[in-house]
Amino acid sequence: MPSLALRLETRPTQQTPIPPPRAPLIAISRLLRQNHLLKALPDEVWSRISPHLQLSELTLGSCLIDESGGPVQYVYFPTNSIVALLCVMENGASAHAAMVGVEGMVGFSPFMGLETSACHAVVQSAGYAFKLPARVLVREFEQTPAVSQVLLRYTQSLITQMMQTAGCNRLHSIEQQLCRCLLSSLDRLPGNDLAITHELISKMIGVRREGITEAAGKLQRLGVISCSRGHLTVLDRPALESLACECYSVIKRELERLLPTSSRGKMMA
Repeated sequence: MPSLALRLETRPTQQTPIPPPRAPLIAISRLLRQNHLLKALPDEVWSRISPHLQLSELTLGSCLIDESGGPVQYVYFPTNSIVALLCVMENGASAHAAMVGVEGMVGFSPFMGLETSACHAVVQSAGYAFKLPARVLVREFEQTPAVSQVLLRYTQSLITQMMQTAGCNRLHSIEQQLCRCLLSSLDRLPGNDLAITHELISKMIGVRREGITEAAGKLQRLGVISCSRGHLTVLDRPALESLACECYSVIKRELERLLPTSSRGKMMA
């Protein structure tokens, strides 16, 4: 990988201890290799975009992109964070459309020819992401076929996730939706622990908090998960997968089909 000229942007957080301001370049480079889309970029693209990449600390609940009509200035490549894409109604109610983690990026509308976004992008799990000016990505998309191919394939996987999530929210039980949500989150984070509340899950799925509490209680009694205030641990992942609906596997298979591990460039760690 070419040498990187990266800036580090930080905001106060108690959630993620890595890396601190003035982190060694090697630690930043290690985080950089965690994002699958960034791994897939050719070396010549790196030489052009690396001066513009900025490591940003994302705090839980912060809004990266909204649908207020303002232009999307930056795109984000999560490394150890998760961002939820939400559809927000006039009365403030929201529904979860998709989630983005190490596999992808937040802010696809600019390279689709649109200045604004149709959804809110809210941090679901605190951590870090690399931030890039949207104009830089649009330029590479227009000039470099390898970049446009990767981004269009990822966008197709995101569309599949949105469609499947819409069907899941309408047709499947709250317990099944909760299982899908937990499994998808675990796929984007190391370990089996999630810093998440029932309130946040209820907003993601678009149901009452009491429904999430009841469903989580059932999973806890089965020994599948354990819950404490603001924290959830998956104890039996195979059991969780068996209780989930088919939507989880459909979304996962489509991502693996469109962006298989073997195609994720020579920047793989």
